[in-house]
Formats: sequence, structure tokens, C-alpha cells
Amino acid sequence: MRRFFDIVFSASILVAMLPILLVVAILVRFKLGSPILFKQTRMGKDGRTFTIYKFRSMTDEKNADGELLPDQWRLTRFGRFLRTWSLDEIPGFLNVLTGDMSVVGPRPQDVEFMKKCTPCQLRRHEVKPGITGWAQVNGRNNISWEERFELDVWYVDNKGLWLDLKIIYMTVITVLLRRGISAKGHATMPEFKGSDNAPLSIQKSAS
Repeated sequence: MRRFFDIVFSASILVAMLPILLVVAILVRFKLGSPILFKQTRMGKDGRTFTIYKFRSMTDEKNADGELLPDQWRLTRFGRFLRTWSLDEIPGFLNVLTGDMSVVGPRPQDVEFMKKCTPCQLRRHEVKPGITGWAQVNGRNNISWEERFELDVWYVDNKGLWLDLKIIYMTVITVLLRRGISAKGHATMPEFKGSDNAPLSIQKSAS
């Protein structure tokens, strides 16, 4: 049932937004150059890795040593617009169609990034990662990493179709109101440096 919902919902979104996809792709090529899509290996369900697809939103500017500049320096005004309205995430529905992701679930993170998590935090990988999730509608990038992971694990323990529909509805509201786009002083969120065993205390009300 869940897989059927994911396929129908994702296919409908991609078809309905095809004109917008084409316009965004052209603008990304014109303003940021190639490649149009950002690809990165992320960790999925049960620790399996996959390649995530997003519209590129940053430049490839580097310092004198050939290292990429900080995100906030490479994020252009156009890229910020894409992120504000979550347009950069639309190609991710291709990942849903291939079965690597679900419409709703914990946001997928970089493999090296996840090596810093506690065993409790890694429980977020008991389900497929999602385009949106419980943490995204309860603070998005304006909460700490520990809070985000606690919310992810809460979702794992309480997942269900009704909760997924609620999260999709709340996601629309969050995007329209442009809530929690970035943490203060950061392009998105500060780097996660790992944490001690954080108690699962923040659950938020699902009522």
C-alpha cells in the first residue's frame, strides 16, 4: 500500500510539474552551469547506499588550495530561491520511483556524516528516507541535529498512512510560509560533529 502510494504520488508530481522542471533546469544551466543535477551518495534503509538527485543550487567556487568554499559563499541568490521553495528537491521524486526513497521519511544524509551518529540515532534507517519528514515540519533546519534525529526516530516508531498524509499537508504549509529554511548564520544547518547518547525526549504532538 505504501509503495503504491509512493509511485502514484511521485509520478503525479513529476507529470504535473514537468513545465516547471524544464524551466528550472534551463535556469540552473544558465545561472550555475553544468551539471544541472547535484548527485551524492546517501545512506538509505538498513544502511544501504544510493545516489540522490537534486537540482544544483550552488556554484563550484574554490579557494587557492582547490578546496570548495563554504556553502554560504557558494549559495547564490538563485540557489537560495530554489531552496526557499524546495524546487531543488523535485528530482528526488525519481528516487522515490526507483524505490530508494519514500515520499515521507527521515531525510537522507551523507554516509560519512552518519558515521557520527549514536546507535539510537541510526534507528532512523529502519525505514526508507523521504522527500519530507516529521522533522521537516517540526522545525526543518531551525532545530538542532539532536532534535532532528529524535524526531526522525519518533516517526519510525509511529509511522502510518494517516501520519504520512498529515506530514504532506504540513509540508505544503511549511514551504508556503517559508519556515525553517536555514539555521541562523548558515546556508542550511551547521556541521554535525556527533553527539553523546541523546535521550528521545522531543516527540512533538501528532494530534
